[in-house]
Amino acid sequence: MTSSAKTAEEYLKGLPPERRAALAAVREVILANLPEGYEEQMQYGMIGYVVPHRLYPAGYHCNPKEPLPFAILGSQKNHMALHLCSVYGDTATTEWFQQAYKAAGKKLDMGKACVRFKKLDDLPLDVIGKVMARTPVKRYIARIEAMLKDRPNKRGK
Repeated sequence: MTSSAKTAEEYLKGLPPERRAALAAVREVILANLPEGYEEQMQYGMIGYVVPHRLYPAGYHCNPKEPLPFAILGSQKNHMALHLCSVYGDTATTEWFQQAYKAAGKKLDMGKACVRFKKLDDLPLDVIGKVMARTPVKRYIARIEAMLKDRPNKRGK
């Protein structure tokens, strides 16, 4: 579910109390661990953590008008979700994340980059903090550029 909220605070205010509390707690962990250079802003009707155009003018390859997404936090119809773009396509980070999640004693419900959860207790917040802190902005940009270079019909080819 997307929102027309203009700020993260406005987005959270529009949620039912239980989801508001859960997403506010996840947001707090993200902000406490977000490496320098990333910024919080609304993206795709959810709370986004992005590489701003001032650091990466090319923007998101699927829509260059949008800044490059790093993570997105939102409330969906049947669950809450944390989209971890830094995990997608990075085998080492994916393996580390899955192992750390399991070691925390939590059951991981994840697609390629989307961690789905029904309540805050489903998430190991320390692992979420560590995965956010794991990828400095320059390394993330370099990985995205390398990935795009190898893909036909994207920037660079």
